Amino acid sequence: MPPPPNEDKALGTKDKLVLALPKGRILAEVMPVVRRAGIEPEADFEDTGARQLRFTTNRPEVDIIRVRSFDVATFVAFGAAQLGVVGADVLMEFDYAEIYAPLDLGVGRCRVVVAEPAEMVGTDDPSTWSHVRVATKYPNITRRHFAARGVQAECITLNGALELAPTLGLCRRIVDLVSTGETLKANGLVEVELIADVTSRLAVNRAAWKTNPAVIGSWIQRFREAVDAGVA
Repeated sequence: MPPPPNEDKALGTKDKLVLALPKGRILAEVMPVVRRAGIEPEADFEDTGARQLRFTTNRPEVDIIRVRSFDVATFVAFGAAQLGVVGADVLMEFDYAEIYAPLDLGVGRCRVVVAEPAEMVGTDDPSTWSHVRVATKYPNITRRHFAARGVQAECITLNGALELAPTLGLCRRIVDLVSTGETLKANGLVEVELIADVTSRLAVNRAAWKTNPAVIGSWIQRFREAVDAGVA
């Protein structure tokens, strides 16, 4: 794989290219792709207990930051990071005009679903809903989904422990991101509607791409080849 253009020259030595990666499960899944694209972080990056958030790499013109999945989109949208790995759920929720997401990385497969207590499933018919009260960290996705069906959605925004909401009487249903569904099952909940299938995408700051098309374009191509190499 040929090296990309001289990023130090194109971006300026004080303006390194920053790649934002999400903490947690997705990080482990995406790192083989990052490495196949030619980026190897410093050794401390593998230490999940480290408090450090910004890391150098084998490429002097590229740094990596490790942040919460929702925050990756914010860093990319506002130009603090030129590239990032962002779940399609985050892109759908925030719909940043400043972000271009040209490449599906094929990692982080999960789904956004509507779930409710298992005891409701036998008597509840989602097609008859006209109003729902839902706990979720995706209020925009939730409202759009139900509005498309003519259902009014009252959203209670929570950033965690959504599965407790029906148990404690906060609401009867939740909209959440699930992978295996084991957490729902452990809390007596069942999926009743699929809203969207989700994978992680390579996200690009539009202004950075417009200003440095050769540099950003070359990294998009390197990640595309890295994805293809993982499939082959």
